[in-house]
Amino acid sequence: MHLTPENYCLQYTHFNFKNQTHKYTGKVRDVYDIGDQLIVITTDRISAFDHILPRPIPFKGQVLNQIAAYFLNELKSIIDTWLIETPDPNVSVGWKCDPIKIEMVVRGYLTGHAWRVYQSGQRILCGEKLEEGMVQNQAFQKPLITPTTKAAAGHDLDISLSEIRKSRIVSDLILDQMTDVALKLFDAGTQLAAQRGLILVDTKYEFGLRNGKLCLMDEIHTPDSSRYFENEAYLQLLNEGKPQKQLSKEFVREWLISNGFQGLEDQLMPEMSDGFVWHTSERYIELFEKITGQEFKQIQTGMSIEERLFQNLKNYF
Repeated sequence: MHLTPENYCLQYTHFNFKNQTHKYTGKVRDVYDIGDQLIVITTDRISAFDHILPRPIPFKGQVLNQIAAYFLNELKSIIDTWLIETPDPNVSVGWKCDPIKIEMVVRGYLTGHAWRVYQSGQRILCGEKLEEGMVQNQAFQKPLITPTTKAAAGHDLDISLSEIRKSRIVSDLILDQMTDVALKLFDAGTQLAAQRGLILVDTKYEFGLRNGKLCLMDEIHTPDSSRYFENEAYLQLLNEGKPQKQLSKEFVREWLISNGFQGLEDQLMPEMSDGFVWHTSERYIELFEKITGQEFKQIQTGMSIEERLFQNLKNYF
């Protein structure tokens, strides 16, 4: 029998947990509301430019869930987090928070979306002034906070801190806390990455309120929410004007762009070959091992991923 990458993937889940009141299907995660807690199952779906790509990526969900759990545990001294436990490699259980509809994006380098804006001739990004004469992947003098709105559907939109204050999306006090914590998390993540020979290039943080107190939600410092460069080769590649090796999802975005897709109207999603799907899987596993210093373990149970989830989540049914 010919096995395709899909044979190794968890694409969608359809569970009914005890006390379940709601299920939300996001771009990558299936979120089950069970009262004051959430069961979050990280699937192998992959998204780019706010579109879910047709083919899932083997082991991607396990990589994202385990990296996020690693950092949530490493950085919980900075802020309370939503995470309670990870009963399965693809699952996190945590406290339900009231989400703040802003993503706090922290950028240390001119790359990705920031570079595309810069290339267009703009020198203001989310209220932050960008210097003239910069080159792609150059470091900013200090990390910039470039927030986006968090859209329920469609594209997230850039927004400045001053615009957030004017719109009253969140109080000034909470926004100040979000700004302070985001920079502290980025600094700590930068130090952890440096210990592994990596550069934390940029990332996003999502916050919510639990009992009126700021809480860190969602994933953190994963290849879906962050970019990493390899430190050893960074300066040479920068000076030679060559692309940095992307230890993140950016290489998927670049592949889509090269095939004529940026999520715009009337653009057709290109087809991903088996080879590219497996290559993407290998890149995710590579980042897991580099950033955590741990060997990635493919779970071999003799049962399907869905059956494994059911066994590991029996206490919640």
